[in-house]
Amino acid sequence: MAKVRYGLIGAGMMGQEHIRNIALLPGTEIAAIADPDEAMRGAAAGLCAPGVRLFAQASEMLEADLCDAYVLAAPNDLHFPLMRALMATPRPILCEKPLATSAGECRALMRLAETRAAPVWVAMEYRYMPPVARLIEAVHSGAAGIPRMMSIQEHRFPFLAKVGDWNRFNARTGGTLVEKCCHFFDLMRLTLRADPVRVYASGGADVNHRAESYALGVPDILDNAFVVVDFEGGARAMLDLCMFAEGAQWQEQVAVAGDVARIEARVPGPARFSRDGRERHSELVTALRAEKREEIEIVEVDENILRAGDHHGSTFFQHERFLDMVRRGGAPEVTLEDGYWSVLVGEAAEESVRSGAAIDLPTFASRSCAA
Repeated sequence: MAKVRYGLIGAGMMGQEHIRNIALLPGTEIAAIADPDEAMRGAAAGLCAPGVRLFAQASEMLEADLCDAYVLAAPNDLHFPLMRALMATPRPILCEKPLATSAGECRALMRLAETRAAPVWVAMEYRYMPPVARLIEAVHSGAAGIPRMMSIQEHRFPFLAKVGDWNRFNARTGGTLVEKCCHFFDLMRLTLRADPVRVYASGGADVNHRAESYALGVPDILDNAFVVVDFEGGARAMLDLCMFAEGAQWQEQVAVAGDVARIEARVPGPARFSRDGRERHSELVTALRAEKREEIEIVEVDENILRAGDHHGSTFFQHERFLDMVRRGGAPEVTLEDGYWSVLVGEAAEESVRSGAAIDLPTFASRSCAA
């Protein structure tokens, strides 16, 4: 395939990040963009080479059949209907997280994919953050010993403004623990190599968006939470989320503790939200139990890649792997099943916050997917 032509559905903030990162890959072009918002279409087109085709509706773009692969970056509640339309095509798909806003919708897409030949890749790009990828590799190589505990802390800025304010409401996002935190539940399951069985969460909407009001009312998304997840085999993990922590040294800190060592990835936030406006490198820290010492390694990422997005290079490295799959064939590294599990845990965590009860995942999955 001489040049891979991408079709982008959803030209907002994340869609434009996809464009900037695809532009760094040789032999690619954005052939078509679909978005109902004229301003977003225009802004996205300004990042592309002349000749990109613009469509107000995704259905018009699909009918034109201009593309070799599709990237879906529309609002969360549109993923399910748009994915059904995309899966009727014979093209590879990269679907932004979350795969859908409920586990039931995810299961329906998994069933639909059973008769589809072309691959679907779910965009869990946090896997590809260089320090996180290094941590996962170290854990899987046995450097921590048997992993018993995993903790993820994300202390960051509030949700940004989006077209139509869609990200302010649970009904459109699936809730913060689905919208934002599906990444982290995916990392837990991938790193620990086990499926989750029980979820307990406590959270609130305490600081952000309290003075805001829209057509749908006052925002109801959580802005802070603790989530504990128990896994098959006895490992456990915890998420510590705070979305009113601007100025923190590290945006994400991911740690795994085993019987040999504790390994931690420290990731800074985007440069535009840092204290000095500059890009910063990340760290991989290994604390060895027997030797009672700590090793700190700086993980460097090309600044051109860092500037292309807000996710510490992960969008680029994900696209590099997706493009290789499109060109060479093969299976996606992040599957529809992975997307399903990440949404299921997030949905269960949202239910735990509402009810105050621990959620048995097999029981919750049966109920959610039957609805």
